[in-house]
Amino acid sequence: MPIVLGKPGVDALTEAVRVLGEWQYDGAPPQLHPGDLGWYWRFGAQATAAAVRTWSRDGRILAVGLLDGPELLRLTIAPDARRDEELTRRLVDDVTDPEHGVLPAGKADVEAPDDALIQDLLAEQGWNTGEPWTPLRRDLTRPVTDPGRRIEVIAPERAHVRTAVQRAAFTNSTFTDERWHAMAAGPLYAAARCLVAHDDQGNAVAATTVWSAGPGRPGLLEPMGVHPEHRGHGHGTAITLAAAATLRALGSSSALVCTPSANAAAVATYESAGFERRPGVRDRHREG
Repeated sequence: MPIVLGKPGVDALTEAVRVLGEWQYDGAPPQLHPGDLGWYWRFGAQATAAAVRTWSRDGRILAVGLLDGPELLRLTIAPDARRDEELTRRLVDDVTDPEHGVLPAGKADVEAPDDALIQDLLAEQGWNTGEPWTPLRRDLTRPVTDPGRRIEVIAPERAHVRTAVQRAAFTNSTFTDERWHAMAAGPLYAAARCLVAHDDQGNAVAATTVWSAGPGRPGLLEPMGVHPEHRGHGHGTAITLAAAATLRALGSSSALVCTPSANAAAVATYESAGFERRPGVRDRHREG
């Protein structure tokens, strides 16, 4: 049976999300997580559907991609299909030919599991490696240390607290209250929580969102940030500990996060919260 490139509508996203959750397991290479789609949902259901691509054979989805910006495809592949040559050659055709509606001509990046055949075939076509990222993981089989801060689980009427910390922590952030409500209205937020840490004076100092992929599967932190006026006081470690504890309560087997390797402070924060560094990963990059 031929490989079929799909552009699912909102109603068809359910199946893509389901298989994406099934592909999450401890020990898997860094890959697209249902929480990545959940975080993208802040732009709304229609925008999320427009950014998703699927590749199927005989009705079975074998790969799911998220266009996380005009030049970046975040792609993951079913564990038993990562070395499937027919699938991989179709993936390469689709990401290299702009007429297929996946990536534009010129500059582009593809994020894919490092054990997937697509890494080799893109390299053969002259795609270089991009900037390094550091994945980190914390096992959740044991209880998590108390973060030592008041941690608020954000309810809809407190969305403005969460979004304000995000915009302060990330200068280019466009995370508005409206976008928080769009994200929270999406189906993936049922297995997610937004957390805010407060200092002794009651200031909102750090925030994160955690995403469960279901009991017994790895959960994701995406994103985490500390207010710039309150950095250097351990608040990043505290909110990361709270995130791990929340994922554990949701039944996650482990907590995952990935950050640019150049951001040494972020890597150190996650390590201070009990996360262990895993081997670095790089996107495949094509120059314009």
